[in-house]
Parts: sequence; C-alpha cells; structure tokens
Amino acid sequence: MISRKWVGRVLSALVVAGVVSTATASAQNRYDERVANQVGRAIDGYPQYSIFDHVCGTVDNGVVTLTGKVTMPYKKNDIGRKIGAVDGVREVLNRIEVLPVSPYDEELRLRIARAIYGNSAFWQYAARANPPIHIIVDRGHVTLVGVVNSHVERVLARSLATGFGELSVTNDLRTDAETRSE
Repeated sequence: MISRKWVGRVLSALVVAGVVSTATASAQNRYDERVANQVGRAIDGYPQYSIFDHVCGTVDNGVVTLTGKVTMPYKKNDIGRKIGAVDGVREVLNRIEVLPVSPYDEELRLRIARAIYGNSAFWQYAARANPPIHIIVDRGHVTLVGVVNSHVERVLARSLATGFGELSVTNDLRTDAETRSE
C-alpha cells in the first residue's frame, strides 16, 4: 500500500517535470521560430531564386526540411548548402524537386508571367526584388503560389494564368489576411 505522503511527492515531481518540459518545449519552439525566420531570409536572398521556383521548409528541433520545386538542379543543391550554413541548423533534409526541362513549360512560364505581371493590378508586385506570385509549371500543369493583398487579386491572377495551352491551373495563392492568421 502506498502512503498518501509518497503519492503527493510523486505528483509534485510530475508537475515540476511537466513545467520544466513545457518550458523547454517553449524555448525550443522560439529557437525553431528564429531559425525558420533565418531560413526564410536565406531562401529569399538566394540570387538565383525566381518567380518560377518555390521553396518552403519546416524546422523541428533544428532539423530543416525543405520542399518545393525549382527549375534547375544547381538551385536545389545551392539552397540546401545555403540553409545548412544558417546558424542553429543541425541538419537539412533537402526534398526540393527539380522540374523537368521542357521548352513547352518554359514558354508557358514566360507567357503566364507576362500576363500576370504585365497587368496593371500587379505592377506593384512586379516592381519588387522578389515578386510574391510564383508560377510553377510542371509538364503543362500550372500552380500559382504566393501571397496577394486580396481575394480579388487571387481570382484575377488565376484568370490571367489561363488560356495559354496549360493542362490545368491550381491556385494556391493566399491573401495577407490568411497568412497573418496562420
């Protein structure tokens, strides 16, 4: 039979352990968030990163998992190395896909980019160093990724991306409000 005094000590120890592990987890989350911000800046700062590439990642306990699609194999390797050099990154799992080389896809990318960024509604985006709408073309299938100011801009971008002989258009654009609420 266990005495009440001993059960109280065990419960106290469990509560203290829970507080310590919660504090440790909270500190790790803040650390991962700091690393994630640095990783995001490193990706955006990569000079070969264009509107035809999209890379994102997650950070868990210092381990960065990169996903997305790029147009050239060297971009995948360069980004992986660049992220590996970020302070606080323990390991990089580079799961970025390289899009197949295709003259048809390349022409489609350029036509859609001209249609979107040539439209007066998107001129303010086109003037940025890193325009926010990314156009991913994979074997004739188009995906729009990024952030726009409003739902109207999201719908307009999708509309402008159609009619060029694409097989499909997926609109994964999000609004600023949706991004802030996540």
